Amino acid sequence: MVDYDHATPPADRPLRAQARRNRDALLGAAQDAFAAGEADIRVEEIARRAGVGVGTFYRHFPTREAIVEAVYDERVRGMCAGVPALLATDPPHDVLRAFLEQLIQHAVDSRSMAAALKTLMDLGSPVFNRGRVTMVDTIGQLMAAGVAAGTIRADITADTVFRAMGGVCASHGQPGWENAAREVVRLICDGLRHTAPRS
Repeated sequence: MVDYDHATPPADRPLRAQARRNRDALLGAAQDAFAAGEADIRVEEIARRAGVGVGTFYRHFPTREAIVEAVYDERVRGMCAGVPALLATDPPHDVLRAFLEQLIQHAVDSRSMAAALKTLMDLGSPVFNRGRVTMVDTIGQLMAAGVAAGTIRADITADTVFRAMGGVCASHGQPGWENAAREVVRLICDGLRHTAPRS
């Protein structure tokens, strides 16, 4: 009986590894360009910086919008991925504050992609909903850990905290925005550490 899970010819495996490296290189080049404010960078230039051909770009990302989606998705996943490890060593309320401050930095970093992200929103891309779910889930994990530790009140939901952050992050780009946003984070975290009012 053939084991189809292990029947792939060895010659194909390096090709898959190379394809992964190419995709990572394209994502890295796009991330660096957007971070540098090159919002209008062309597909050809992303491919050149990644050291691949344009055909390779389109094999991984059928449209320019697709790589914008991937960059946004990678940023969100990157923010959330390290939280479990931090929870294992640091107090939950400290990790929560750090994560909310990361959301501010995420908004700052996304400014250079504003036009491209607006196009995705207009096209109804699901990337934002996926990102929202991931971020709310992460905030929920942190709040649950804080409740269990007795340092965070239990009568506030993760969705409420995310909405509060979304409200302040929506005003990014205005004078003094970052300082004000960090004050809001402090206000949220201080409020969460107060005991829930008795009913």
